[in-house]
Amino acid sequence: MMDKHSIRFISPVDGDMLHDRDGQTAGDTLEVTVTLSAPADSTIRINGTQATRTNGLFTAPLRLSGYENRIEAVDGTTGEKNEITVYYLKNFAGKYRLSIDDNIWFLRDIHRHTDTYHSLFDNPYLAFLREVNALYGTKVHLNLFFRTDEFDLSEMSDKFRDEWRSNAGWLRLSFHALAEFPDKPYQHAGYEEVKRDCERVMKEIRRFAGEELMGPMTTLHWGEATVEGSRALRDCGYTAQLGYFNVDDDLPAVSYYLGVEERRHIKRRFIWKDNREGIIFIRSSIVIDKTPLEQIPAYLDAYARRGSLPPYVDLLVHEQYFYPFYEAYQSDYRDRILASVKWADENGYTPAFLSDCIFPG
Repeated sequence: MMDKHSIRFISPVDGDMLHDRDGQTAGDTLEVTVTLSAPADSTIRINGTQATRTNGLFTAPLRLSGYENRIEAVDGTTGEKNEITVYYLKNFAGKYRLSIDDNIWFLRDIHRHTDTYHSLFDNPYLAFLREVNALYGTKVHLNLFFRTDEFDLSEMSDKFRDEWRSNAGWLRLSFHALAEFPDKPYQHAGYEEVKRDCERVMKEIRRFAGEELMGPMTTLHWGEATVEGSRALRDCGYTAQLGYFNVDDDLPAVSYYLGVEERRHIKRRFIWKDNREGIIFIRSSIVIDKTPLEQIPAYLDAYARRGSLPPYVDLLVHEQYFYPFYEAYQSDYRDRILASVKWADENGYTPAFLSDCIFPG
């Protein structure tokens, strides 16, 4: 994100994905203020509009109408130019989803009961998620491991393929990792390793569930990758990648290959596109299993005290805490999810898959 030009964009910056909370809407357009720095004696025009210099910065209004927007600043004194590309997301602000990582045990259970289950929703975990959808219309995205103890996805029956497909309106499946361990499996992995593991999972999802359950969005296990690893995900079709983007704290970064400056930007903005790599990064709003039940509303409310609520709320949780046999079982797992979804609903957020919100319609 470093800019060596004497004309430097401050807001928005290259790759910013703007939404209705970033300016004033009028019909299908969004008016924003472009702010940049330049030498004091510059005569700046932004997309043809004369900029005003105030408090040492140049500003000009700009109206966005399309998905992809080129912004060019020209110094009429020197002829120097600088340009960026930003995006207008017309269906992003005010939406939410439930995303769940580390999924594999519910599939192992369905496999073990292939002959006795008459429906996917005979599985208690999927039955609960369907209840959440029935109550709130919640869209649910499940990120899958390929294997766990005594089971891998190649063993999964396609018996329920039609039922998977009939529930594609609220349910998504995607690649997460080969397995739960080791931790941070792709932190130093090259392109071929990530691509191989990703393709193994995608192949099986297509076989037992169907293409309808897939899309361009995933969360990599531990959210750590080299740029080559993120490219592999992108080339497999995952052009949007979710993480935490922690910075200036002692928490795991969960930020793929991005550096401190990009992480700070995403932590504030919740979304940004690396135009060089063609990858969109999105920040999760809460890790439900890391937040005590009674603190969930306050945790999410705190965003407003720090500036504003997230434009899009990704409610993240992990599968394993659902099960009494798991060593870290959370008996209030269901209640935590319902409290999080209820908060989104009561704060005016409506259900939507990220893929329906961050790409051109």
